[in-house]
Amino acid sequence: MHVSFHQGYRVDLPPTHPYPMGKYVLLRSLLDERGLSADLDYREPGEVPLEVLSRVHTADYLARLGADALTVAQRRQLGIPFTPSLWRRSRLTVEGTRLAASAALTQGLAANLAGGTHHAFADHGEGYCVVNDVAVAIADLLAANTISRALVVDLDVHQGNGTAAIFAARPAVYTLSLHGEHNYPSVKARSTHDVGLPDGTGDAAYLDALRATLGPALEEHQPELVCYVAGVDVVAGDRFGRLSLTEEGLRSRDRYVIETVRAQGVPLAIVLGGGYAPTTQRTTELHAIVFEEALRRWHQERSAKKSACPEN
Repeated sequence: MHVSFHQGYRVDLPPTHPYPMGKYVLLRSLLDERGLSADLDYREPGEVPLEVLSRVHTADYLARLGADALTVAQRRQLGIPFTPSLWRRSRLTVEGTRLAASAALTQGLAANLAGGTHHAFADHGEGYCVVNDVAVAIADLLAANTISRALVVDLDVHQGNGTAAIFAARPAVYTLSLHGEHNYPSVKARSTHDVGLPDGTGDAAYLDALRATLGPALEEHQPELVCYVAGVDVVAGDRFGRLSLTEEGLRSRDRYVIETVRAQGVPLAIVLGGGYAPTTQRTTELHAIVFEEALRRWHQERSAKKSACPEN
């Protein structure tokens, strides 16, 4: 299974900053330790071309990013110290998602070991998100007429306001967001379908809401690609989450999304999204679950394909 990964996904941040930047390299190591990497085809992305970013982001914003010339207000809104290294990391991440989306179209399942920067708007970044990887990947495929319809399933605890705003006037993209109703951002953009969940929502209510929305979205929109933002900040104890899923609830969520999408034969590209567990190690362990579930489905599909092929 294709997985985009680059050591440059990690850059240095001030030690007091809450973003768990170390999780990307730790996750690669954890997948190795668990023996999963034998089935993962790691591909190293380059920096996404500016002309591809311009399918979503404004020329002025991209110029400011490239010249390290964000205004004070833009830096404050971003919430993470902007540096040339962070700009490079952001471009690597977007290209990683673009590669994963393209791989999913041919392989059925693929992932980026980063991504989910869903708070980035066309003309600014916020919420630790500089540029919007999922939006750029989808917009690029649409522009090339490689696909005509896409579905974003955003299950990060925070609403994907940037993604929703970018695609608000583009009916080719259906945005589905299940998120904490009273969590960041305080002012939500309008997705195609938003489900705001109360603080403390646990496994049963969360999974009921997911079952009630994902199938109908697939049926209504008939997407040719699904991008899944698999945030783990829905788990109880997350620093910013305020929901109360258990680890098993998270696994059930990831399994349900993967099984439901792939059962309809729709290509699925997975990106990490957010997670702020008490330790970076714990955040990493939670992110590993979606890879375990993706590989379980990957093996099922390949076994079924082999069984369907007569032996020579």
